[in-house]
Amino acid sequence: MSLDAATTEVIRSYLLSAAEEMRRTLIRTAFNPVIYEVLDFGISVYNADLELIADAPSLALFLGANDYAIKKGVEYIGKENLQRGDIVLMNYPYWNSAHAMDVTLFAPVFAPGADQPFAFTCIRAHWMDLGAKDPGYVLDSTDMHQEGLIMPCLKVYKAGKPDREIFELIRFNSRMPDLVIGDLEAQVAATRIGERRLTEIHEKFGAEKFGEATQQILKHGEAISRAALAKLPRGTWSAEDLVDDDGITDTPVPIKVTVTIDDDGMHCDFTASSGATRGPINMPFGLTETVCKLVLKSLTTPNVSSNAGHFRALEVVAPPGNLFHAVYPASTYTLWTAHLALELVYKALAQGMPETLAASSGGDVMGFMMVGRNEAGQLYAVSNNDAIGWGATAKHDGANATNHISGSLVRNTPVEVMEMKTGMFVESFELRTDSGGAGRYRGGLGETRRIRFMTDGEFLSVTKKTKTRPWALAGGCEAEPNGMLIYAGTDKERRVSTYRAAIQAGDIAVAVTGGGGGYGNPVERDPAAVLEDVLEGYVSPQAAESLYRVVIRDGAVDIDATTHLRSQA
Repeated sequence: MSLDAATTEVIRSYLLSAAEEMRRTLIRTAFNPVIYEVLDFGISVYNADLELIADAPSLALFLGANDYAIKKGVEYIGKENLQRGDIVLMNYPYWNSAHAMDVTLFAPVFAPGADQPFAFTCIRAHWMDLGAKDPGYVLDSTDMHQEGLIMPCLKVYKAGKPDREIFELIRFNSRMPDLVIGDLEAQVAATRIGERRLTEIHEKFGAEKFGEATQQILKHGEAISRAALAKLPRGTWSAEDLVDDDGITDTPVPIKVTVTIDDDGMHCDFTASSGATRGPINMPFGLTETVCKLVLKSLTTPNVSSNAGHFRALEVVAPPGNLFHAVYPASTYTLWTAHLALELVYKALAQGMPETLAASSGGDVMGFMMVGRNEAGQLYAVSNNDAIGWGATAKHDGANATNHISGSLVRNTPVEVMEMKTGMFVESFELRTDSGGAGRYRGGLGETRRIRFMTDGEFLSVTKKTKTRPWALAGGCEAEPNGMLIYAGTDKERRVSTYRAAIQAGDIAVAVTGGGGGYGNPVERDPAAVLEDVLEGYVSPQAAESLYRVVIRDGAVDIDATTHLRSQA
């Protein structure tokens, strides 16, 4: 049959609504704030062939990871072994495209009386503990078996009934069983909502129209993606960067990508990157694919909801055993490599389209976490990813203090939640003057957060780009990088990147986040814009003079001094 476009669009909207209802259910029923506040999850809906037909965005890097995970999961368990009411749980990193704490639940959806599913739902969310060698985050694991309880593809629900033995296995392997079981049940609730809504859509329009609509959605997705890709420059470009370390040694780890855009699509090759490392920065291949999907989508279809058609023009290469294709038993816990990889692909493409793309946005995510015990003696682990400055473009300054581009709709943890649930007290939280790269257009500013610890515990800093600066474009200046100062103001004070520290009440940590790279020669910036930056506290008078060649006196631009200084630049 040939389905009209209006009906196809109505069905597409119903599918998106179903995914959004799953999202809201998860947020309202989850137990830990990394899900209901930070939105560290991803929700996807697939057709019978496991092709993405709808999603509910939150953490962008989870959505593409779901694509890889569900195919591996169904392949392992066998579609013929799935029954109505089954829910399958998995966190095996190399299939799941994430570390062991990002747990995926997927479920087949059957029409009444059917013996084959017509759709699948998939929900991935970050759990707080599954018995890894350390509570909170594992920063120095050397193989998968140090990273927590591993579940390949287990039917946590069988024919609609919970498998209590699996629930108890999870409960007894977690330091925070109430949170973990609560979040599992929240994912189950969202899964059941998705099943009901998809069944209603299928019944409303019938199997034939449902199937035809999903195929039209995918064909249209591919068509608009390829049409946008055809407008981009053709060529091959390479870029390199360094990950601070692997968590075991202090040796920087080289990463490299070669990106080609041709008539067949976009091709990303990570073959020249480092091999697998001993420490936990190795990336499952599904996550590597996801990084490239995010770049492709941002260039071609940024304003429409994702479907599998958008990514048919993409090819990703990373040989098994490469840093970007982890294989058993490689450690994968600290996946900050993905943030650097995302910026790396943009860095390569920016050589061919510098007026289209922005300079580097912070270079990485500045994460931290406190682990301790509350007054009731219960263990807690509460994390936060601080905002960074976005890169400047050929048309405007970068945004100040905005979540990293890898985060999509993810939020930081509110100060009130942090202070209520941990021993952290935020003494100050402000924009970081001079952190944005100078340029004709200035990079966005990062932040400075000063934390005083009110109780003893452990404090974790997680970031992987502190030794090199976020890159700039078209003659702009590189930005200030991320960093964490621990034991500030004492003889133990030190600057760290990824680090686990024992802290006592009264200790202080200062988190500084990276700025965005600048675009264009700073001397070409309008002196009035430089003055505004100085008055706002974005740029210091010293930087205005040394970088922009603008002299500020008594709250105004000294035109004669500025003209003279710029003539010597």
